[in-house]
Amino acid sequence: MTSIYLPSRGAGDWQLLLADPVKHWRTGYSARTLAHCWEAAAGLPPEIKRLFGERAELLIAIPEHKVPLPRGRESQSDLFALISVGRETVAATIEGKVNESFDKLVSEWLVDASDGKLERPDYLCTMLGLNSATVGHLRYQLLHRTASAIIEARRFKTDRAAMVVHSFSPTRLWFGDFAQFVAAIGGKAEPDVPCAVQLSDGMRLMLGWASGDERFLQV
Repeated sequence: MTSIYLPSRGAGDWQLLLADPVKHWRTGYSARTLAHCWEAAAGLPPEIKRLFGERAELLIAIPEHKVPLPRGRESQSDLFALISVGRETVAATIEGKVNESFDKLVSEWLVDASDGKLERPDYLCTMLGLNSATVGHLRYQLLHRTASAIIEARRFKTDRAAMVVHSFSPTRLWFGDFAQFVAAIGGKAEPDVPCAVQLSDGMRLMLGWASGDERFLQV
């Protein structure tokens, strides 16, 4: 994984970073919708800014950012951002959604798992302060995207970490799964309202669901 990043010339540059630049780049789907929304904002989209507060400013955003995890593939966030909020800096992973789910339940992901694969949820749960024996009903993607934010917050030595679902679904599809995950960590999820929790190691974590501008579904 390179540590050199090139500036974007527009939403089309995001397409080149996708695992399948043709299949995953379609009007009305999350990858294309998220890219056009963030490029049009020239900073933080209004719904993201509202979660972090009026003083929030985007420092840098990196599409399709990969964070190494033990025992397997990296966690590839749709967007990683460093955000300035007053005197603090936040490391945030942004997960774009329209109709797509948060992938498999942890219980489904662990079916016929090898000993090595079993180590990963243990690692994620330790980081998030969860009991790995009781997370089978949660969506695995939410665990590793949130852990990625914490890992990068430590690497960049930021004051806080954040994981935000930037959803363009008119019906807030899959919000229930997000709310279950937030509840497991000790918070309460509400659309467009930040939820702050503090992890056992003192790390402050913000979890949020941002309702995106539906006009970008047509771009």
